[in-house]
Amino acid sequence: MTHVAGKHFLQIPGPTNVPDRVLRAIDRPTIDHRGPDFAVLARQALENLKTIFRTEGAVVIYPASGTGAWEAALVNTLSAGDQVLMFETGHFATLWRERAGRLGLEVAFVPGDWRTGVDPALVEAKLAEDRGRAIKAVLMVHNETSTGVVSPVAAVRQAIDRVGHPALLMVDTISSLGSIDYRHDEWGADVTVAGSQKGLMLPPGLSFHAISAKALAAAKTSKLPKSYWAWEPMLSSNKTGFFPYTPATNLLYGLNEAAAMLLEEGLPQVFARHDRHAEATRRAVRAWGLEILAANPREYSSALTAIVMPEGFDADHLRATILERFNMSLGQGLGKVKGKVFRIGHLGDFNDLMLAGTLSGVEMGLAIDKVPFRRGGVSAALDYLAGNH
Repeated sequence: MTHVAGKHFLQIPGPTNVPDRVLRAIDRPTIDHRGPDFAVLARQALENLKTIFRTEGAVVIYPASGTGAWEAALVNTLSAGDQVLMFETGHFATLWRERAGRLGLEVAFVPGDWRTGVDPALVEAKLAEDRGRAIKAVLMVHNETSTGVVSPVAAVRQAIDRVGHPALLMVDTISSLGSIDYRHDEWGADVTVAGSQKGLMLPPGLSFHAISAKALAAAKTSKLPKSYWAWEPMLSSNKTGFFPYTPATNLLYGLNEAAAMLLEEGLPQVFARHDRHAEATRRAVRAWGLEILAANPREYSSALTAIVMPEGFDADHLRATILERFNMSLGQGLGKVKGKVFRIGHLGDFNDLMLAGTLSGVEMGLAIDKVPFRRGGVSAALDYLAGNH
């Protein structure tokens, strides 16, 4: 194989670049997961997660991907035949819907255009129609990774409460936790789902729940089969710093180091950094004369930007060109937008110079592929970054 000089730019919306501090933490010797040192490690990880989720309630760590945490949220709280209300905000909302259907749940799936988020007024209207209270949960994706659209969690909870509906609120924060402001307790989520490989700056392999008292109560009557995913044995073991089965020990070292980095910077500063890089990216896109997939500025994601290709040009061809010429990976279009968009991830361990390099690679790739665009996107982004420290 031909050696490729320089650093690979991993600018997909996750897995993200893993900081050296986290890699070094993971590289520590494995310890006995039944011993006292592990109990200290695990308790610290659980407390750190509470801080990042902004919750005083229960949290759970699974050795699994976010998909596993999707399933765990459903099987711990619901029974076969229960109805859930979901919204087609993009590819990952669609996948979560499919998971729910396979588990024997009845899914009321509200169609969407993949350019806008969940409308709280529509949530309110759908629940007001449910006079028999058949809907047991509302499921939503906070930051839709496939589209770069953010949905308003707090406003959805307010909509549920306005009609006095008892439905649980479950929220996917897999690509927003640690990147975009999120408040499990304050915003009234019942189950928040997250993963390790995006804003938390870890490799894939851990997923998480933050769980409300209402969700814990629902778990007592849930009838869906569960064993590996069951909360009760997990929470019981966690009280003493242990797990009911073998945990991903070394990833917990990494989790604590990543949490330390986030808390050293300060969560408000982390979110402001992501906001700033996202705005710089959007200014580059507009200067290029290209279109941002997210239709409403109030729903723009600070974790990634999805960019629409001009008619007749293939986003995947552009991505391949940029990978071959500049050793940079960009996110592909998924599902309904495959080949139509490419996605720039600007989340996790990321700074101004990394963004400048990313946008430079995109601008050069557009020129090589003869995509109709205006030069100057990189300059527009740099001007913004220089003027907004």
